[in-house]
Amino acid sequence: MRVRSLTLAAVGAALLAPVALPALAHPQRPLQREGSVTAADLLARARGCVRVSEGLYSGDAGTPAVIPVCGVDGAVFWKADMDIDCDGRPGPRCNRDSDPWFQPATSFLQSDGRYLNSEILPFVVVPAASRTWDYRVHGIRGGSVAAVIHEDRVQYAVVGDTGPRNIIGEASYATAEALGIRPDPRSGGTDSGVTYIVFEDSKVTPIEDHEAAVEQGEELARKWVEGVAMRGGASMRGGAVN
Repeated sequence: MRVRSLTLAAVGAALLAPVALPALAHPQRPLQREGSVTAADLLARARGCVRVSEGLYSGDAGTPAVIPVCGVDGAVFWKADMDIDCDGRPGPRCNRDSDPWFQPATSFLQSDGRYLNSEILPFVVVPAASRTWDYRVHGIRGGSVAAVIHEDRVQYAVVGDTGPRNIIGEASYATAEALGIRPDPRSGGTDSGVTYIVFEDSKVTPIEDHEAAVEQGEELARKWVEGVAMRGGASMRGGAVN
């Protein structure tokens, strides 16, 4: 049984406990539109691995550390499972009742100073900086643009939270839902088959502007697939070839 990892959100957030709400029919969101770059295009570019992490990550607590962070030409990527991050501002689907690991905070904030809403904002979780890998060395921060691929779907997102130093493979409720992955924080997610690509030195401002993330993500993805030099891609900040 998978053990869902806890994200390292800000501690001591003074938020009111969510009021229990009756089950609501979830409004149907349109599938993420693929632009000129397909899932197959991105996966072909992410074939192989020039490892930029010093060590390897586990997909879940208690499992072997076998997942490297790889990098090429201005982007880093990893291939892992997907656990559901339901943290941040509480809502009808992400709260203390629906998620036993719920934390009412995220590591990065919206432009209005509030925590992110994992129910509506597609975002990914990066491991907290450590000797294994420090995402900041690659120009990655809150709001950096990511492309998440599962089967034939691509979902553009932002970096929105940090997780444990030894675990990788987590994204928000909204990300999973858009990819056709069950988003339930207790029983959802998927055990494998997800590729996370984060573009170096990119940033969406404000972080909650998903349309801007899609627009910027499509442009960055196209350049990456075509091998166009991107800022931050001139030098590989890492090490060995796997």
